[in-house]
Amino acid sequence: MAAVQTFKATAHLQNGVQVKTASRQFELIIDEPKSLGGTDTGMNPVEALLASLGACQAIVARVYAPKFNVELEDFRVEVEGDIDLDGFFNRSDVRPGYSDIRYTFYVKTSSPREKVEEFVHFLESKCPVGDTIANPVNLKLDRIVIEN
Repeated sequence: MAAVQTFKATAHLQNGVQVKTASRQFELIIDEPKSLGGTDTGMNPVEALLASLGACQAIVARVYAPKFNVELEDFRVEVEGDIDLDGFFNRSDVRPGYSDIRYTFYVKTSSPREKVEEFVHFLESKCPVGDTIANPVNLKLDRIVIEN
């Protein structure tokens, strides 16, 4: 039997380009920096994507470290990516999303390097956000609801 679980979130446009997002009982404000027309009250969507990737990798690290006998004294992920904004602003035919995403793991541990590298290889394969970014996903508009 498959263990498929459906996760849900909403994104509600506020003033300007500020968006109130929600999932379960949690809310997060997404906005753009002033240089991109926002009010700079929160991360922008592409920054939130990078943060989600790093958070996912950190959670997977915490969950699986004991199974690999890796002692995590501290674990941090720095994530960065490159976007050609001409795609977003419709000034060229380049894609509007990330062309490259890079991350660095900072692992404070007394475990041997070989064990840490094996562990890191495994955790990269189990991060759902990383998998979603790296592999095609079925993304489709479900419906349009016109409200009067």
